[in-house]
Amino acid sequence: MELGLVGLGKMGGNMRERIRRAGHTVIGYDRNPELSDVHSLEELVAKLKGPRVVWVMVPAGAATQATIDELAALLSPDDIVVDGGNSRWTDDEKHAVELGIKGIGFVDCGVSGGVWGLENGYALMYGGREEHVARVQPIFDALKPEGEFGSVHAGKVGAGHFAKMVHNGIEYAMMQAYAEGWELLEKVDSVTDVREVFRSWQEGTVIRSWLLDLAVNALDEDEHLEKLRGYAQDSGEGRWTVEAAIDNAVPLPAITASLFARFASRQEDSPQMKMIAALRNQFGGHAVESKK
Repeated sequence: MELGLVGLGKMGGNMRERIRRAGHTVIGYDRNPELSDVHSLEELVAKLKGPRVVWVMVPAGAATQATIDELAALLSPDDIVVDGGNSRWTDDEKHAVELGIKGIGFVDCGVSGGVWGLENGYALMYGGREEHVARVQPIFDALKPEGEFGSVHAGKVGAGHFAKMVHNGIEYAMMQAYAEGWELLEKVDSVTDVREVFRSWQEGTVIRSWLLDLAVNALDEDEHLEKLRGYAQDSGEGRWTVEAAIDNAVPLPAITASLFARFASRQEDSPQMKMIAALRNQFGGHAVESKK
């Protein structure tokens, strides 16, 4: 089938290649002309035969909204827009209504796989009406990993991005657990080869995972991670997961703590720790360190 793909960055560019390898036609547009197959969204829409399917793979928020607004003015009834970025699920509901007024279908799709997806496939979680999902199914099949699993019609519009959001929240907590274990192993004198301890966990243990494999890869490149600064950004989906938990009164202590740990990583001189140090000095006479 034919697909229009908007956004050809690290994920979108590899997705275009994987879909083409499966025998489908992809016309890609990116603001970077060196990556793009066409010069504009208008040209992309004009080159596709109706009814069209256009997949949007741009940053969440304003960029996605602007792209969908422009497509709404260019597409025709019975066309379908797929948002495969990391949009908030509440935005999906809004986009479905906006496009639906013009008779244009909408499917949201959470995509996981990162830079490895071209060869390994992408895990896909999508939401929308059955008839809209069915139209896009050949593309989902092309992108997913080989085998029985790796993609799911999670529910109605918004369900795909909600599922991907929860997936990323779980990812936050798993990464934090590996990081805390690694730091403790590095700290003690008795463990002399932390990297090989991590490597030994890759087979036969209950904590083996792809994240553990990636941790070993990182330690092979930089055994004690001395080249890295202890700073971690968050994409926003961890925050949305915690907000959804509050809205639904669901306790998420591990995921919430892992999100706050990332905030702590951005403080070279933690104000909270100043207060804790001051209190420990006041009640117990514990030593404090003066700022240099």
